[in-house]
Amino acid sequence: MKQLLKDIYYSFPVQLFILHFRKYQILLLFWFVLTSTINSNFMKNYGADALFFSPEYLGSVNFLGALITGVALGVFVMSWNVTTFILHSKRFKFLATTTHPFLKYCINNALLPLLFIFFYFVKLYRFNDYRELMGTGEILSCIAGILFGFILLLAISLAYFFGAGKTIQRRMVPIIINPELFNKKFSARHQPVDEFGLKVGIFFSGKFRIRQVRNVSHYRQDFIDSIFKRHHIAAIGSILLAFVFLVAVGFLLENRYFEMPAAASILIFFAVMTAVIGSLSYFLASWSLPAAIILLLFINYLYQKEIIDPRNKAYGIDYVNKNDPEYNKEALQALCTTEKIEADKANMTKILENWKARQSSEKPVMIFINVSGGGLRSAAFVMNALQKLDSITQGKLMQQTFLISGASGGMLAASYYRELYRLKQNGQPVNLTDERFTDHIAGDLLNPVFTSMIARDIFAPTQKFRVGEFKYVKDRGYAFEKKLSDNTNGLLNKQLKDLAADEVNARVPLIIFNSVIKSDGRKMMISTQPLSFMMKPAFLSADNNANPDAVDFASLFRNKQPMNMRMLTALRMNATFPYVLPNVWLPSKPVIDVMDAGLRDNYGQETTLRFIDTFDDWIKANTRAVIILQLRDRLNDNWQQPYLTSSVADMIVTPATMLQHNWFKLQDYFQTDQFSYLLKQHDSSMVRIPIMYKPEKADKGAVLNFHLTAREKRDVKESFNGTVNINAVNELTRILNSMAE
Repeated sequence: MKQLLKDIYYSFPVQLFILHFRKYQILLLFWFVLTSTINSNFMKNYGADALFFSPEYLGSVNFLGALITGVALGVFVMSWNVTTFILHSKRFKFLATTTHPFLKYCINNALLPLLFIFFYFVKLYRFNDYRELMGTGEILSCIAGILFGFILLLAISLAYFFGAGKTIQRRMVPIIINPELFNKKFSARHQPVDEFGLKVGIFFSGKFRIRQVRNVSHYRQDFIDSIFKRHHIAAIGSILLAFVFLVAVGFLLENRYFEMPAAASILIFFAVMTAVIGSLSYFLASWSLPAAIILLLFINYLYQKEIIDPRNKAYGIDYVNKNDPEYNKEALQALCTTEKIEADKANMTKILENWKARQSSEKPVMIFINVSGGGLRSAAFVMNALQKLDSITQGKLMQQTFLISGASGGMLAASYYRELYRLKQNGQPVNLTDERFTDHIAGDLLNPVFTSMIARDIFAPTQKFRVGEFKYVKDRGYAFEKKLSDNTNGLLNKQLKDLAADEVNARVPLIIFNSVIKSDGRKMMISTQPLSFMMKPAFLSADNNANPDAVDFASLFRNKQPMNMRMLTALRMNATFPYVLPNVWLPSKPVIDVMDAGLRDNYGQETTLRFIDTFDDWIKANTRAVIILQLRDRLNDNWQQPYLTSSVADMIVTPATMLQHNWFKLQDYFQTDQFSYLLKQHDSSMVRIPIMYKPEKADKGAVLNFHLTAREKRDVKESFNGTVNINAVNELTRILNSMAE
């Protein structure tokens, strides 16, 4: 038994496995991230695990998507093998004396990949069974697709290396069998000292048989190095193919057939990064870190000199004209002077009068719809809720709604529903209750974003497209907008100027798209109408020296063709979750960039309350009641998901993460105070009605991301019928009916 254990310990697979943890541990980082992801730990709240378990291709989870993911997994595993072969082969000299040394290396290096694949398939089965509601046949088809793709890539790769091995053999055999030629080529060189050898007793052959390691001490070190060098060159060639493939995909993404599953893009990216890190370590050795620092400094220099510009831009507005507006205190104050505020209030009052003229009563109920952020979870919930509420109220909801505001996913759905409503108002035969519309807005957005991030943003950031007379770089922001447009049948692919007429005439509710300026936290408000009166609280409107806490986008960028900006871009600015989507940079002095509206007002209520406060007199005189309808992707019960400390690690990270965890709860506290203060001074009846997503199981709710599983979609839709929501719907209908003349 002792000898058996010793033989196992000194076997090639075990020694290789141990070596990975001893040397170049940074390469294990990719395995750690992948394992953590499929274990639903890494980026769990953003649904990263679903990308690997349910790979989407051409809009659905299918065999082809699984096949592509399997091929990508094979690329990653082969990159791992190639890179570690280059780095570690010098420690196992016996390989150089065998036929097909790389094949034998891959076989003996398979322990870690096999453990990962087994774990992957177990998790995949459980996930798709419970969360995607797949049958056993569908799950096995997915596993078969991944496995087939993986084996296919391995077969192609090994065929390549077999060919390379035969070429090497043809070139080396004449040298080996000719002593004179052999001595001429090798004996004149200085013999390096072998400092890297590791003890190995047995290994698996190419036919998976156990073989004893032969003694190679009589082989010259320079001869062995020469053999390995030739195999290394062949290995590097294979990695270059993966890099070229990614670049090609980046240029071909416009074709929907090249929109790979996000998991495949991630795996190929990890493959390339593994090779890059390995190459730096191999060629630069101890100089790899200084070289990486110098490279970063060089890239930063190019960026500072505007030789390269990776910044995402707002599609449609003018970045060519360098007459950029100043962004400072004085410039913002000039946008909201007393005179400007009064003029913009007069313009909005006309729209209010147009809204009133379309109502069925002299003093109607005015509705404000606030929708919360929360990725596709919120989008699906809001769309489903709007469809059912408008049906229950017999069309009164949209007819009596004046303003819609909110953040992120909720605004995607609200904007989509409003555009459907606008089509119907303009005479198109649109069935607003069609469930397909909820499925459209709940369609995956994460796969194209990740694919573009890898294939375009990193490896092919040179492609451009045109909006009007201006060109912009295609990146993951563009990919997001394109997919959102495709999911909604192009209905959101409009410019702001296309929305103005119907909003002015109050044929549809007014929408304010919000985002947050990163540098100072001010709100950036985008609308077809001037909003200077929203730049500061109503009680400061007469103070020209007051410091605005919000910015009217169209006024600030009046010389940049703001009304030409795409509606899709306004929605993306509203939903720019950090890192997933790029911040949008705007042409001001200094340059400012904006991100997700939820950072300041995830519920849209702050915007609504300021509007009501500003037009308080008109609302009191012309309406019977005000309803603030909140469509929320989370409960207003602040005891949900408490931040509990369960480990020493939690104690360390809690001070840094506590605020983030409670961010939306803090907004709730603040906005409840805002509402109570306004309620006290508002003489007319004003009520806030929340309709909330409550998951069937508190710890199994839909995650906050741009991808929903089948179970999550079902759970989100069914949550509308919860007891709390039914009571809220009854209150809404009671108020609307009791106030009708």
